[in-house]
Amino acid sequence: MSKIGKPERVTQNRVIALFRDELDYDFLGDWEERPNNSNIEEAYLATWLTKQGYSPAQSSQAIQPAQASCG
Repeated sequence: MSKIGKPERVTQNRVIALFRDELDYDFLGDWEERPNNSNIEEAYLATWLTKQGYSPAQSSQAIQPAQASCG
């Protein structure tokens, strides 16, 4: 890892700890090398939106703009 990469990784670890420990988010791991990695995991987002009470139509509308911008 380059000298620039080390401070970036330290910062990322601090952000992960904040979300995991203080905000009670689930950390799903480092997916950097995962095939078909994406900033938005549509299946996880759709499941979460459903749990929040959004209809399938609303979930679809939330995800569609993301699909267009990720291509």
